[in-house]
Amino acid sequence: MTTVLAHAKLTWYLEITGTRPDGYHLLRSEMTSLALHDELTIDPDGDYLHIPNAPYLPTGPTNLVRQALAMVGRTAGITLMKYIPTGGGLGGGSADAAAVLRWAGGVSDEQALRLGGDVPFCLHGGRCEVAGIGEELTPLPYEERQVTLLLPPFSINTKRAYAAYDELVRSGERPGGRNHLEAAACAVDPRMATALAWARAEFGDVQLAGSGSTMFVAGHVNSNAARWDVTSPVGALRVVQTVTTPGGR
Repeated sequence: MTTVLAHAKLTWYLEITGTRPDGYHLLRSEMTSLALHDELTIDPDGDYLHIPNAPYLPTGPTNLVRQALAMVGRTAGITLMKYIPTGGGLGGGSADAAAVLRWAGGVSDEQALRLGGDVPFCLHGGRCEVAGIGEELTPLPYEERQVTLLLPPFSINTKRAYAAYDELVRSGERPGGRNHLEAAACAVDPRMATALAWARAEFGDVQLAGSGSTMFVAGHVNSNAARWDVTSPVGALRVVQTVTTPGGR
């Protein structure tokens, strides 16, 4: 048995710089690994995927862990403990796939990209400028940063967020700011706009993580607790304080 860690990734800013002929969006962003992580216990002689603390997640061929194993031509028994929120924009599924690829000896960034745009970064971890559709990685010096994550009781579908972004552009809008997907995420689920407005009034310079629904603010807002719940207009928000980490392993 081997236990490997799958670190969440945080997108500090996200710019959409264009669209390829095949419809994929060209991005420019800064990503960093967080101490927040999933844990995968791998039995090389097994052949199963068990997610005991998130039984609602699919464990069949659509799961990125299964797809990562298929990519390297391996089977294994994997018990996955999920601590990265699903559908929160923190790259949990990509991080899990990348952890499996590292365990199996790794693949090229081009291969990893076939599993998703965040997988190449998650394969390397640390801190990078990310461009293209996720395959252009420029390592940046590690900076230790404290981060407070605000986790709403809903998720945002990434594909729907990008589709909403395209619709906004077709209507004549040009989303901007530190995260070009913020307006699109709010269009997908109006609760996102409500949550952001409330969080900014409570915590200051709150930003959206990727396509959401996770929000974050630099620094720790409470020196007495690592995680707790707060009441908001969209329901209970889980607050998690974490730090950046220099590697994804």
